[in-house]
Amino acid sequence: MGVVLDKFDISANEILLKAGLTQENVVEYAQMALAWATPNIILGSLVIVPVWLVTYLFRPPRG
Repeated sequence: MGVVLDKFDISANEILLKAGLTQENVVEYAQMALAWATPNIILGSLVIVPVWLVTYLFRPPRG
């Protein structure tokens, strides 16, 4: 992708400016997304991991 942008003499900063964003905005949005996703990932893990563990422990032996 960088080669194509370089071929047309376009920088990532120019694309961001045309979209009405700055590098700081992108970093801020990424931090907000991470702050939103982290509790949801942890909550999902608190449900999925014990269910998987019980299923793994009680499955029939192989072989």
